[in-house]
Amino acid sequence: MTTNAIPYERSQLEIIDAVPERAMVVFAHPDDGELGAGGVIATWAEQSCEISMVVCTSGSSGSNDTAMTSESIVMIRRSEQLKASEVAGAQHVEFLDHPDGELEADRAFLGEIVWMIRKYRPEVVLCHDPHRFNGFNHRDHRMVGTGVLDAIYPYARDHLHFPEQMEHEGIEPYKVREVLMWGSDSPNAIVDTSSGVEKQIEALHQHKSQVEGLSGGPAVGERLRERARVVATNYPFEYGQAYRRLVARG
Repeated sequence: MTTNAIPYERSQLEIIDAVPERAMVVFAHPDDGELGAGGVIATWAEQSCEISMVVCTSGSSGSNDTAMTSESIVMIRRSEQLKASEVAGAQHVEFLDHPDGELEADRAFLGEIVWMIRKYRPEVVLCHDPHRFNGFNHRDHRMVGTGVLDAIYPYARDHLHFPEQMEHEGIEPYKVREVLMWGSDSPNAIVDTSSGVEKQIEALHQHKSQVEGLSGGPAVGERLRERARVVATNYPFEYGQAYRRLVARG
């Protein structure tokens, strides 16, 4: 995790202060959700928002321990994700279990995300921004972002896309109100995460295989806190997370 956060002028980012009844966080690897949206998850969960988290890969390549096997790290990361989601306040966790590094934004993956949207019916979806050019962007992150945007518009909305899903009870076409994308080169919105940043850090530290091995150890919490503080500079709160926001047409 980098620390190159930048302060934004007050007029640059719209403050999102409305809390949805339901939100969904869709992310590539276990721990991506906490990094990109953990503060929002914790903040909104405190205010009775129903949070669902969709983990798209198994995290099967996420270790720098040369003695670790893919089979072992998958089980470790699944357990870590369940603990982290509970700490952050999410009520639902779904694992799609695509191989780490092999995710494709194809029709099969699109159908999985459409199903999740129709099942949990989130007003707001948070995910990776696939259109990032000013830095490296993991291919799995790009695939997830692309798949989520396509699923939201128009596939989950229109009944003639994946009509076979409607044969299942409770699954109906659904229109997501808005999407918030993290990791964007051009954010236009900010969420006050002052009440959730400590829960975000606590949740992130449940990913022990990543925090201690790949993400910088205990200092990761300090860096995350500092980044959230810098992002919130010029805004009427101490900590914040910035997003590129798209609002669906009425």
